[in-house]
Amino acid sequence: MKKITFIGLGVMGSPMAGHLSKEGYEVTVYNRSEEKSKLWTNQYTGTYSTSITEAVKGSDIVFSCVGNDSDVRDITLGNNKAFSAMKAGSMFVDHTTTSSDIAVELHKKALEKNIQFIDAPVSGGEVGAINGELSVMVGGENATFDKVKPIISAYAKNITLIGGPGKGQIAKMVNQICIAGLVQALSEAISFSEKSGLDTKKVLKAISTGAAGSWQLSNRGETMIDRKFDFGFAVKLMRKDLGICLNHANNENISLPVTSIVNQFYAEVERKGGSKFDTSSLLTRFD
Repeated sequence: MKKITFIGLGVMGSPMAGHLSKEGYEVTVYNRSEEKSKLWTNQYTGTYSTSITEAVKGSDIVFSCVGNDSDVRDITLGNNKAFSAMKAGSMFVDHTTTSSDIAVELHKKALEKNIQFIDAPVSGGEVGAINGELSVMVGGENATFDKVKPIISAYAKNITLIGGPGKGQIAKMVNQICIAGLVQALSEAISFSEKSGLDTKKVLKAISTGAAGSWQLSNRGETMIDRKFDFGFAVKLMRKDLGICLNHANNENISLPVTSIVNQFYAEVERKGGSKFDTSSLLTRFD
């Protein structure tokens, strides 16, 4: 499997496709904005197409990393879309964070075309994508997973088959639930420390290797104290993801009280103009 298509060249997709190019795969990219495709080909070895059907024609694997359920449906289903032009026996790997429902739907639609579909949302943010150190949660068939795992390893350090179609997306929901609670707790802790008159950077260093330690504390604690929020995973994207979590929980009658509250806190940050801030900007609510 050497011929690859990558659809979606945002902050995650562009470096992910770049790692595939660096591994020697024949990569064709497609993006709604042709300018991003041109920029990508200036940086990496590969070609770009101005149509989805041309981009996927003859490819062994098509990867995508777009915005939401409707975006994934838009690039895959219907005339002049990916599934209509992909060859029999090829595979479609979707790295978009979506609902599990759309993943199950597309798995079924793909099989009708003799295409294998897996949902494979990622965690690790822009830095993880650039460094090739993403974590990938996969939903799909074992045989398909075994084929694509070595290729995904070009930009991921942890690739786990969670279960059948849609299960990767549910695992990503678990991931976002954890992050939301951790960032809120860290925000409260930093505010508490500052208002108690402590040297908060010293405090975080002291507790970082104990039971309170976390990725969020180690990677966002100091920047939060410095009120730097112009990087990382945006609030508007987290709100989209938490909305998916809460919808799924509602459908399954699952209680998510903390996640629901934190989602409302992120809404406050958005209303104050922080939609593009990093998710650690929850701290701004305490200032």
